[in-house]
Amino acid sequence: MRLQDFDYHLPRKLIAQEPAPVRDQARLMVLNRRTGSIDHRRFFDLLEYLQPGDVLALNETKVWPARLRGKKESGAKVEILLVRPKNPGKEKGSSAEGLTKIKDPGTSEWECLAQSSTKLRAQTRVVLAENLCGELVEKMPTGLWRLHLRSKGSVARILRRIGFPPLPPYIRRNGDEGVKVQDLHRYQTVFARKEGSIAAPTAGLHFTEHLLKEIRNKGVALLPLTLHVGIATFLPVKHEKVEEHHLEPEIFTVSRKTAETINKARLSGRKVVAVGTTVTRALESCVDENGMIRPKHGKTGLFILPGHRFRAVEELITNFHLPRSTLLMLVSAFAGREFILAAYEEAIKNNYRFYSYGDAMLIL
Repeated sequence: MRLQDFDYHLPRKLIAQEPAPVRDQARLMVLNRRTGSIDHRRFFDLLEYLQPGDVLALNETKVWPARLRGKKESGAKVEILLVRPKNPGKEKGSSAEGLTKIKDPGTSEWECLAQSSTKLRAQTRVVLAENLCGELVEKMPTGLWRLHLRSKGSVARILRRIGFPPLPPYIRRNGDEGVKVQDLHRYQTVFARKEGSIAAPTAGLHFTEHLLKEIRNKGVALLPLTLHVGIATFLPVKHEKVEEHHLEPEIFTVSRKTAETINKARLSGRKVVAVGTTVTRALESCVDENGMIRPKHGKTGLFILPGHRFRAVEELITNFHLPRSTLLMLVSAFAGREFILAAYEEAIKNNYRFYSYGDAMLIL
């Protein structure tokens, strides 16, 4: 398959810059794979598509403020996205594991993305807030920088105070101190529990506590799992032949209780609805040859393309994704590339809001 097979044109005005005023009042496009129909609803209408005994699988990962703003000694602005801690001799973990578990003597090493208004070179020194200093030691073959941070106090505690939510770059106010508190709240699901992501599992952003309560009251099981969203989710595909793209593994956990409840639901003929592409990848990564979900903690680099045989997920809730992205490829695998691209064209005609803070899609 070619990269251009997953391309489409999106008017810039449809890229959502703000979340919906109320989470569950975002629009919901409903795609029926059996009939080929497309319906236009609101997210709170999701309740109508769920039946008692169904399972709604949620990613309870929590985003932490991984984006930093600083200056070079020359005064040029620098923006940094902390990807993961660099702990020599230890397995690489998620950024949250490093933030909460590392022994913090006032220094720490990270792998990060960095950009500046002027050229970045090895051994560039960066001044951040609260007397936190850094040095971009070297650029590694992966394209990430090795960053050394130091402070008189706890680096971890300072990072929590000065860090911005890691909004995608297409949200143009990124790094605006005036809306930092709002974004720390809204770029986070209401069921986030386990800190570890550098991007939000955006399909889950549309749920409210009230809607979750209504779903429970209908007899639908809400089952948590965790996949910490890392750099793999948003790195661009650079190979023209998409099968050559490598998806960097991300840490995930599916508990025994979640696995057992899903298996019982499927054996009784009820459906499993995945809230987002991260949930889909996690569940599809721990299904065995008999179609049973097995509890698992580990890493998954599962790259789902058209032709993938889905064995764990019957329905999918997702947002509208960037052209040529691995996420668009996954939903194309789930619903069919032609159907997805036709639905995206319909969404554009009807002024749906796209990407992280945008509207949602339910694929039946």
